[in-house]
Amino acid sequence: MPDKNTVDIWQGLISAEEQHCQCYFALLDEAEQAHAERITKPVLHRRYVEVHGRLRLLLADYLNEDPASIRIGKSEHGKPYLIDQPQLAFNLSHSGSYLVLALGWDCQLGIDVERCKNRTTLAELVHKCLADEEAAYWHALPEAMKMREFYRFWTRKEAFVKATGRGLGLGVNRCVINPVHPVEFLRVPEECGPASAWIVCDLDLGQDRCAALVVNNRELPRIRINDLTV
Repeated sequence: MPDKNTVDIWQGLISAEEQHCQCYFALLDEAEQAHAERITKPVLHRRYVEVHGRLRLLLADYLNEDPASIRIGKSEHGKPYLIDQPQLAFNLSHSGSYLVLALGWDCQLGIDVERCKNRTTLAELVHKCLADEEAAYWHALPEAMKMREFYRFWTRKEAFVKATGRGLGLGVNRCVINPVHPVEFLRVPEECGPASAWIVCDLDLGQDRCAALVVNNRELPRIRINDLTV
């Protein structure tokens, strides 16, 4: 049984190969299979099937159950949860062919990963996505740091809205990170409880990507990073 005081992060590449896709497809429930069939672009179809198939295999290891029999429901705002074992929280994110999954017990959690790449619209995104305190911090940074720091802010905020189950509709500029102590929030929407109830953990998963985990825990959780195999 996995350690219930630890959040496990699983990382790996999505192969998106047809031979694997067929095996993973058989593990999905009817709703997941129907969703997969609606994805017409072949590589995106195979990625969806593989990601959700691998998630089921991972959950099966934690729960000692058949992966195809695991019942996954959706909350009011669409966040997946385990119908029969809701105490095991999980969340996933992928950027291109890179996948991360987070699993933890008796908590709310969200994870996000993004490949860092230059954007000509970076200043516009800062204006749209960052609160005044965050934007002031970002504008004062040396130019060489601005791209990566924007993605740090973005992944923290995305992980938070995923942890709450509300998604981007919550408003990322309403979820305000403390720029000088980025494990904590200065403000979050009132419906998400006190800002002090949420913890941010930046994840070191490689030079070309940023990733963050957010958990509703007053203390930094113990994090274990594991490698996924196909």
